[in-house]
Amino acid sequence: KAAKEHSIPTDANKVLENKVLETALGLRYVNMAMVELSCLGGTHEEDIVSKSVSAHSDLIPGVYEGGLKIWECTFDLMRFLSEAEIQFANKRVLDLGCGAGLLGITALKGKAEKVHFQDYNSTVIDEITLPNVVANCVSDGNGAGSEDDGKIVKPPSKRRKKSESSADQLARCRFFSGEWSQVSQLLLSSKPCSKYDLILTSETIYNPDYYSSLHDTLSQLLDENGRVYLAAKVHYFGVGGGTYLFEKFIEERNVFRSRVVKEIDEGLKRFILEIAFK
Repeated sequence: KAAKEHSIPTDANKVLENKVLETALGLRYVNMAMVELSCLGGTHEEDIVSKSVSAHSDLIPGVYEGGLKIWECTFDLMRFLSEAEIQFANKRVLDLGCGAGLLGITALKGKAEKVHFQDYNSTVIDEITLPNVVANCVSDGNGAGSEDDGKIVKPPSKRRKKSESSADQLARCRFFSGEWSQVSQLLLSSKPCSKYDLILTSETIYNPDYYSSLHDTLSQLLDENGRVYLAAKVHYFGVGGGTYLFEKFIEERNVFRSRVVKEIDEGLKRFILEIAFK
């Protein structure tokens, strides 16, 4: 899938029209079920919702890669970033395979210099990622906090004071859709080309067929002193990927070193890996 950069509407609030917002870990995000319903009629050129329903699957390789759901490892990584007090201030951050974009939004709220969001599907960027970023950039007296988790919140009011404008935060963001290698080429060809201090990614190693592309993307886009934080399950049944397999892949390539920085034993075992150049 070719790479595409998505522009931010002049009136950013328009992306929140007809959206229902919820909260988790202090961040706002659009209700995924409502988005799926609104896209079910095939109004978007990708038509990924009806294809997903027809296939009875959340993953259709080369068509839809799961961005319409928030997978549990995203919350694992968000908690780790807070517990480990990872600093985002003045950092260049990429949320790779972003889906809802909650990892990138966490970095944006942490005063990152710039945050770029990438997902395979353009529908996900337009209908979920961009609205979520806008919803979390707005301060209108209805801010979501951790005590509000799980509750429905009202979209930000259309009339806001200038001091509450989200334009300055949105100016630090860029949004991309497309396959990793294509997005990498687009980013590397843009001027000035600056690499990322931090790359955040969750549940992106479920399919071993993608490991080579993911590894190349990380090696091309990560700054020489940068870090990747990757959250994933020990094994993905039915697809074959998992943390042990990806660690072995990294070791064989001999470009990166990786280490487990957190292990979660609840349910199916999950890990957070820190990856850096050797």
